[in-house]
Amino acid sequence: MRWVALTAVAPVAWGANYYVTHEFLPADRPLYGAALRALPAGLVLLALCRQRPRGAWWWRSAVLGLLNMSVFFVLVYAASQLLPTSVASTVMAVSPLTMMLIAWPLVSERPRPAQSACAVLGLGGVCLMLLTGVAGTSVPGVLASAAAMLVSAFGHVLTKRWGAGTDVLASTAWQLTAGGLFLLPVAAAVEGPPPALSAPALLAFGYASLVATALAFVAWFTGLRHLPAGTVGLIGLLNPVTGVLLGTAVAGEVLTGRQLCGLVLALAGVVLGRPGRERRPPLPEERRSPARRGSERRGRLLS
Repeated sequence: MRWVALTAVAPVAWGANYYVTHEFLPADRPLYGAALRALPAGLVLLALCRQRPRGAWWWRSAVLGLLNMSVFFVLVYAASQLLPTSVASTVMAVSPLTMMLIAWPLVSERPRPAQSACAVLGLGGVCLMLLTGVAGTSVPGVLASAAAMLVSAFGHVLTKRWGAGTDVLASTAWQLTAGGLFLLPVAAAVEGPPPALSAPALLAFGYASLVATALAFVAWFTGLRHLPAGTVGLIGLLNPVTGVLLGTAVAGEVLTGRQLCGLVLALAGVVLGRPGRERRPPLPEERRSPARRGSERRGRLLS
């Protein structure tokens, strides 16, 4: 259960980040917003791990940084500005089914019936929360959020495939640094000089970079290392739950009865989909028959 609890840090931090981005960060600078979220987090983690990529991890860091950080951060930044907090975060709840489908061919994790049922249950909650007629919902915003979900699902499963034997802190640092370095020249070319930031915006970027990025991605990728991708995807349902609750409690968004039912279904998907206590694989000695083990012990005593 400790891996479930650690992994849950990520979607809770991401759900809160929708509100922070929507309320405090400049709406017209998605490229700089993504770059200022990724690069400081990557540099902090690099300073902590003090490792550099080796061999194939030079190009793997570039590919994963582009998917998980550059493209994903720009899309989720745009979605956060175009949509209410609750709606922007709930679209991401489709990721459990997406991650299960992608993990099947990439990491040979066949979706279990119970996991699939929990993902469908969570998806039902998403549909209830989306089809509520919330004011401010826009088609471009929903498309941006859906694209962010698809890109991140593929990138996260690819991280699981490539990450075996690699330090999680180091691989996360490499991805974030690569993603931020990709974004900076593009932001300068498209959006011009960096935006002038107020004190609240600086604090918001501090949260987005250090908590919702550095801490959250280390927790998320650690979960992917120790749990099936489908289970991690189900834990990601806490993202919309956090977004809806925070949007209601802080942003003044109205929680309708239909949204409340969807919220309950999403939470049920998380609770019912958590992994059970797995039996420890038998040790080589335990796989031998009792008679053979007794014979070997008698032989050792007589020798």
